[in-house]
Amino acid sequence: MSYCVALKLSRGLLFMSDTLTNGGVDDISSYPKTFSWGVPGERQILLSAAGNLATSQAAVNTLSENIKNKKMDDTTILTAPTMFQVARTVSHTLAEIIDVSARGHQKAENKFSATFILGGQIKNSEMALYLIYPEGNFIEVSNEQPFFQIGETKYGRPILVRAFDPDMIFEDAIKLLMVSFDSTIKANLSV
Repeated sequence: MSYCVALKLSRGLLFMSDTLTNGGVDDISSYPKTFSWGVPGERQILLSAAGNLATSQAAVNTLSENIKNKKMDDTTILTAPTMFQVARTVSHTLAEIIDVSARGHQKAENKFSATFILGGQIKNSEMALYLIYPEGNFIEVSNEQPFFQIGETKYGRPILVRAFDPDMIFEDAIKLLMVSFDSTIKANLSV
């Protein structure tokens, strides 16, 4: 089980994720769940993933390969003009990977499911933070909901709801996330 969180602070975005994958009591491994792409001085993109590891890796690798193999009229996460267009590119990629994986296989609900948190900033634009669902749709963070969680969210959420303030400094926000992660890890050994 995964746990990933992203906060939208007035000073920037803060991401945190675990690295544990759990295929059973005797099959525990470590894999990155947050990825970054950027063009110095122009844009920075971050993506955290929870759900099926193969689906997440396929989507991340597809996004990276599309950057390397870009054709003249292709839009990639490093050429999209807005963060909204970056979110559309990521959501379409995720939905396509899930669709291709599910084709020809026995349909099992959530078998190939993955959820992403996407954040970043493009030069001369506001920071943006999105929650991307396996179906390929997404929502943007709001003043009422200034953070997103994916994976095993229920144990780490109460402290975030009570204590998060978008104007807090990064050091305090990191401490808050550490408490959120500690609550989750102590309540669920698979994180």
